[in-house]
Amino acid sequence: MSTPKRWHVVTAAAALLVAGTPAVVASAGPSSTEAERGRTTWAASWAAAVTRGNATGLTNNGLNNHSVRMVVHTTVGGPVLRVRLSNMYGEQAVKVGRATIARPNTATPDDVSDIDPATLRELTFGGATSATMNRGAELLSDPIAFPIGDQQDLVLTVHFPTPTGPVTFHGQSRQTNFIGATDLTSAADGAGFTIRPNCCWFFLSGIDVQRRHSPGSVVVFGDSIADGNGSTVNANKRWPDLLADRLIDARPDVRTPGVLNASLAGNRLNHEGPEPGAGGFPGYHELGPNALARLDEDVFAQTDARTVITHLGINDIWMSGDSADAVIASLRQINKQVKARGLRSLVATLTPYEGHGNPGVWTPEKEATRQAVNAYLRGSTEFDGLLDFDQVLRDPAQPSRLLPAYDSGDHIHPNDAGNQALADAVPLRLLGL
Repeated sequence: MSTPKRWHVVTAAAALLVAGTPAVVASAGPSSTEAERGRTTWAASWAAAVTRGNATGLTNNGLNNHSVRMVVHTTVGGPVLRVRLSNMYGEQAVKVGRATIARPNTATPDDVSDIDPATLRELTFGGATSATMNRGAELLSDPIAFPIGDQQDLVLTVHFPTPTGPVTFHGQSRQTNFIGATDLTSAADGAGFTIRPNCCWFFLSGIDVQRRHSPGSVVVFGDSIADGNGSTVNANKRWPDLLADRLIDARPDVRTPGVLNASLAGNRLNHEGPEPGAGGFPGYHELGPNALARLDEDVFAQTDARTVITHLGINDIWMSGDSADAVIASLRQINKQVKARGLRSLVATLTPYEGHGNPGVWTPEKEATRQAVNAYLRGSTEFDGLLDFDQVLRDPAQPSRLLPAYDSGDHIHPNDAGNQALADAVPLRLLGL
């Protein structure tokens, strides 16, 4: 969910980047026989939904002889990993000159960009250190022995030696990432990375690990509430991160599922990202296509997905003035498609937002629509389970508003405490635990 406050953030980030830049279908999982034999299987540990570059700025101009250093926070660990790159929304083939993975150097002051050189490993693609991502395609690295634990930061650096054209990216990372000229894939420190936006994973969509007896993964299919708007940058306080923490802490004696955040700030069920919205909201490509169009790539293609949590619809109400029937129809369609793939389908109620944005963003009529959607969800037996996020975040004295203790300040996005409350409210039994 993107907000009027965020418009300024996007504009400022785009200006900074322009100024600083030179002219499968989800698997059903391992069989019981395979598990009994102790065979390993691939499981997703981290993922990001991606979209096409915006109409202006670096994401439109692309990269040219630049290295991008990106920090990700895994959910589950394993002895072997592989990296998934994506040119899904590109307009041309993209050359990957070199790619490395390392652990951050936490002993240095700039520990988010500095790497521990002793851990630096080169990724290969079909045995080669360089590769080409075809237009509209993904690129999967070769498996690499790189043991990682649960909830561990990794640093991936990719060099793009030739012009990429408009990028495929995730725009609301809540994580500082780094861009610098030339091949910096082996650079131990971040001095050469002169562009440091608090956004954007470029051409990166997932990291898988090998596990034994894997219970698969939980995919969170949402908007900015899950994408982390309002949470602390570089702290991994999005509620899906905190849910992963909770799963591991609650069940240290068993394998827990990975938690994949396939959310996009500003995403809508029934509208495209560039479509304008209420209160003068201009729309951006980075908000993604309509949610139903995202299912194949962002949900069903995730490695060994088992459960999907859908939390979408509030943007359709405040941005686009959709009716309750329109929102409910799309949520029901998502549920049908998720269950048709043999996956567990959970849904969350829409959270309050009175006080947010310019006039017309919140109205009594839109509040009535939100309440109607939530009433339907609470009474429905179609889904496999309900997460009542509205009840968690609302102010009992003013149910159309966020509880002040959970409000990040813009009256729609939860702060770190609110994100923790959401993570704590997920019944583990609904995840099959």
